[in-house]
Amino acid sequence: MASDRSIRSLVALQSNASTARTLNLFDVWKRHGETDEYKAKPFFNSPVLNHSIIVKHRLRTHERHDFHDERVSATKVILPIDLTDLRTGARSFFVGQRGYDDVIDELVSVYGVTDPHDSNLLRILDSLPSLDPFLMRERLKGAGFHPARCYFDLTDADSSRMFNFVRQEVAPLIGISFDNMDARLNENTAKLASKILANAGDAELEPLREGMGMGRPEFEEGVFCWKGFIYYKWTLSELLPKVRPVANEIAAVAPSGPVEDGDKTYILEARSRLVRAISRACETVRATLKVYDDSYADLTKNGKPQSFRDFLLKAPGLFYELGERLGAVHHIVSFWRYRFPHNARTKIGAEELVDLLADFEASLSFDSEDSTASAA
Repeated sequence: MASDRSIRSLVALQSNASTARTLNLFDVWKRHGETDEYKAKPFFNSPVLNHSIIVKHRLRTHERHDFHDERVSATKVILPIDLTDLRTGARSFFVGQRGYDDVIDELVSVYGVTDPHDSNLLRILDSLPSLDPFLMRERLKGAGFHPARCYFDLTDADSSRMFNFVRQEVAPLIGISFDNMDARLNENTAKLASKILANAGDAELEPLREGMGMGRPEFEEGVFCWKGFIYYKWTLSELLPKVRPVANEIAAVAPSGPVEDGDKTYILEARSRLVRAISRACETVRATLKVYDDSYADLTKNGKPQSFRDFLLKAPGLFYELGERLGAVHHIVSFWRYRFPHNARTKIGAEELVDLLADFEASLSFDSEDSTASAA
């Protein structure tokens, strides 16, 4: 693994990273490295990997040659050279790249700490459409991995970006969670939003915990799940205005230059399938989030805390569906806009367009399976 000169600034990555794209284990180590839970339930067994920064990365043209398939994105593992100063740079590798086993062997021979547990974990992360913590935790639990909860959090950048959205979401709960609601409404909504974002379960939330009839560990899990649904609502609100323009462009895209008959047929059919699949994915997310909204209304409007409590305890089972669909649509929208910037006269050849559409269809393969099953 040579030193990676393409990493312009790990410091900038620290401050601006998107939750869906980044698993910053280096930051988790800095914040929680001395806690008992962190020490008892590490993410990776390898300390080197447990100090890494893992990123869902759009492959540049020259990087695609590092893979046997035609993927357009990959999972990049960044290993800081100096844990005391990120400005010294890092080494990096892609999960599943050509010679991947040799890369892992090199990691073992140099550091003597990697093992099959870590290799399996890396492959699971690579299979995910995004690194959002709620989807990731459910997939890992299903595979028998149970890292400490401190590994599953939003990035500081996303917490800041969604803060006002969270304030609006929690405002109906202020009367339950705080005294003197009218006197300090703005202050208390900001305080409650901060506590939800920080997974806090302190004394000021005791009225809410007691009102929902939850024990402390159960309540902490409930707050984590609640934050997950707020995160997905915020993500959908940010994504929807971008979806229709991209879907319209996909429906109309045509390759430049010569096109073989087989490619022409595939492009015509794939465009229609993709537009339908994107629409279905968004509608499924909306329908799932409505279940959350209805349950939350039972707490805030109908005075039925038990309904919301029961919903939160069952909530993790919905994270996979939400995270998978939102991750796939976000991948399509972000990569399409990266490849076709606004107001740019960008051309694409038939071969590249076929690869791109095939990648998008693969990311939405769960929807194809659903539609096939429903038609049967």
